[in-house]
Amino acid sequence: MQSGLSRRQLLQGVAQTAAVTGLGLAARSARAAEGEPRRGLTVGISTLGFTDRTNAALAKELAGAGFGTVQLFLTQSDSNFWKYNSRADVSGLTPARCREIAAVYRDAGLAIHSIGVYTNLIHPDAAELAANLAYFEAMMEIGGHMGVRTFINEAGHYHDPKAPAPAIPLEFQDEVWPRMVATGRRLVEMAAKHDAKVLLEPFYRGFLASAKRLRLFVEELNSPRVRVLLDPANLIELNDLDEMFQQLAPLTDCLHAKDRKLHTDRGVAAGKGDLDYARFVTLAARHTPAAPLILEYVGPKDYLDARATLVGAMRAAGIPEARR
Repeated sequence: MQSGLSRRQLLQGVAQTAAVTGLGLAARSARAAEGEPRRGLTVGISTLGFTDRTNAALAKELAGAGFGTVQLFLTQSDSNFWKYNSRADVSGLTPARCREIAAVYRDAGLAIHSIGVYTNLIHPDAAELAANLAYFEAMMEIGGHMGVRTFINEAGHYHDPKAPAPAIPLEFQDEVWPRMVATGRRLVEMAAKHDAKVLLEPFYRGFLASAKRLRLFVEELNSPRVRVLLDPANLIELNDLDEMFQQLAPLTDCLHAKDRKLHTDRGVAAGKGDLDYARFVTLAARHTPAAPLILEYVGPKDYLDARATLVGAMRAAGIPEARR
């Protein structure tokens, strides 16, 4: 079929198309060089603050609020099996009950990204540490029944209440680093056994006190079984946001979206502290777009406001919310 166009017109059209295409490619290259986000971010929520809800009631509520991802803590009224910096008796969690809990969330359209463990890994007593690691492995078994393979933990905290405070905090005593590396390698072995992954979360008053210290620790373990959960509110006393992402972005698989006032200890809901959420979401979209942002330190009274803060910051930065 003839087009009716002359050879000169055809050549002009090809040249114009090439020019427009070239401009488009150049613009895309420039945006890539500037680190412009290319895709949306997943917004999830921790179940930690919903202790008065059953799993079924919570799953229905969170799905109705627009969430598609949760970080599961066993703190709900019909599955209370969690203690911070310690361990709980999980013998009542049969494989069938684990599957039932997981099904409640998935049937509501919610993915379970990870399970919060938060046992004490720095405890100096060998018997206590062994018991805590056994609890961690029990949580990996529970996760296996639920179809969840990612587990969250801090390094833990310890102080003997009967002893005076040491001149050097336990976390920074010379012998503690190699001991923690040995503990980390035991976690690696357990994770490999259960086809699991452990994400370590920093906290400025703990063993993993800064972005650099966490990076050095994970790099020393040198295993894909141990990665990072970056919680910027836990580090803003010591690191700027850009420093955090510079040090930890290649190792980060999840982020906590909470807040903290500078020079205070207590964490608060997103938007209630001094964290620069505009910068936070921009860096997350640029450097860790596959890592979900999990709202934390929220409960029934404030989780909708925290979600609005997070999503509002994303929209202002031109970052869409990813949809499953």
